[in-house]
Amino acid sequence: MKFDAYSFAPEVLRALVECGYQTMTPVQRQAIPAVRRGQDVLASAQTGTGKTAAFALPLLQKMLDNPKARQAGKTRALILTPTRELAEQISVNIQSYSQYTDTRVVTLFGGNKMEPQAKKLLQGADFVIATPGRLLEHVIACNLTLSDLEFLVMDEADRMLDMGFIADIQKILLASNKKRQNLMFSATFSGGVKKLADEIMTKPKMIMVDKQNTTASTISQVVYPVEQRRKRELLSELIGRKNWHRVLVFSATRDDADTLVKELNLDGITAAVVHGEKAQGSRRKALRDFKEGKIRVLVSTEVAARGLDITDLEYVINYDLPFLAEDYVHRIGRTGRAGKTGVAISFVSREEERTLADIEKLIGQKIKRVMMPGYEVSNRELLLKQLKRRRFGKKARSDDAAAQVVAEKSMTGRRVQIKVGSGGKKTKI
Repeated sequence: MKFDAYSFAPEVLRALVECGYQTMTPVQRQAIPAVRRGQDVLASAQTGTGKTAAFALPLLQKMLDNPKARQAGKTRALILTPTRELAEQISVNIQSYSQYTDTRVVTLFGGNKMEPQAKKLLQGADFVIATPGRLLEHVIACNLTLSDLEFLVMDEADRMLDMGFIADIQKILLASNKKRQNLMFSATFSGGVKKLADEIMTKPKMIMVDKQNTTASTISQVVYPVEQRRKRELLSELIGRKNWHRVLVFSATRDDADTLVKELNLDGITAAVVHGEKAQGSRRKALRDFKEGKIRVLVSTEVAARGLDITDLEYVINYDLPFLAEDYVHRIGRTGRAGKTGVAISFVSREEERTLADIEKLIGQKIKRVMMPGYEVSNRELLLKQLKRRRFGKKARSDDAAAQVVAEKSMTGRRVQIKVGSGGKKTKI
């Protein structure tokens, strides 16, 4: 179905053509009519399915159908997001949709000074896109009042609750006009999201585009079993040997991300990093350089899992598996978007096998294993741990006795033989 089937204003249709939008996605086909009718909407759709247009376009059209003069310190629509990256991306999208209209968009998030944001709010806004904490700061400072708010959108609501924003959200709801239209869009529905929806929504339109926690069919998923200590070598070898470009890598911690970028650059692979401790200007530059092809690899912590929208992103690599299985879906959803294909690769150490099993159970499929020659996971480390337990008098499992295991020491190519006698005394390595 085409966008012109829903009687959007000519200015909006013109902008959509320039944005390259042609046919509606499933979530857009279901959500747009409901939002235009004024219904509350509770929608679940995986990342990359066009959720932003599904709520922004009908709200924009409703404002054009019912124009109002902007008032200082007020906004007609408020969109809450969990991260500054997602707030910026939504802001860019809405400004693109409304470029031929007199629509004013203000974006609020931490990391920037409040005074310039407050000045923008004094001019009034049609859309305010904000993270909960920074928005509440402006409300408390009386830079923004929500008493006349018409539309409230919570994007990635489950993520906001996971990040501990529920207290801020509750305060924002108390400060908001009760006679408003509520929209909640998310890749997954947690128990907390459903509870919040029950509290604030009136007979919402339920939209379930895909089975929850499913991954896009456009994404090829593979797992490389590898020892934790050798992940960095494997990453450089894959990117270098296969000449990969546009690679987004997720690491577990900020320190790991910083170290990984340094090592990649030393290997001649241009890389940059984005995480919570980096200044906003640094994060924007890293993302811009990545999009423009100036760097091959962007390394990030979980902060970017839902806020990045990168055209033609080919590879997503889970250097470390996420702590929550649900976050795997969001991470790999950065690729394979808008019908294009992508590859999601996960490096899985022995210690992460249980997490991998949780992920496979969540998405309902077994992920293909690929053994990289020279990086095979051996039993050598496991046997050394067993021998250490025996030294401290801990009872060994009966099937360990008289075992003979042969493992490859991949860095030297030397074959290592480990023999364990029945009493654990005859050991040769």
